[in-house]
Amino acid sequence: MSIDIGDKLPALSLPASGGKTIALSKDYAGRKLVLYFYPKDNTPGCTLEGQDFTRLYPEFQKAGTDIVGVSKDSVKSHDNFCAKFGFPYPLISDAEEQACTAFGAIVEKSMYGKKYLGIDRCTFLFNEKGKLVQAWRSVKAKGHADEVLATVKEL
Repeated sequence: MSIDIGDKLPALSLPASGGKTIALSKDYAGRKLVLYFYPKDNTPGCTLEGQDFTRLYPEFQKAGTDIVGVSKDSVKSHDNFCAKFGFPYPLISDAEEQACTAFGAIVEKSMYGKKYLGIDRCTFLFNEKGKLVQAWRSVKAKGHADEVLATVKEL
């Protein structure tokens, strides 16, 4: 399964950092939303991406846009990751891969010649009406948050 441009934000409700449960389509109704998927807490690329979104967070907020990160890590891991790096936005724990499946974020990867299934670093931008307006797949962490912000500012 995957989501396409023009599709509505799925009605998923999942646990998140800070003891929250996030209902995507309800909690972000009427606001733009950047939903980014990343492989693992506390890894170099994922940390860089999270820090870049944090650095640009005030500009996203000024543009009426919220940010939410998603990985399969536990809420406890997310809480530690947020505390360590001061992330001002929530991280969803998708241990059962509900969001990953809905967004087509689980892909075959290869490391040292061994194939496995893992999270594709990808980002989705929804408008105020909850419709997908842009998707980035298989992105590189460096500079990605800047690219997303530039797109948000064009909306």
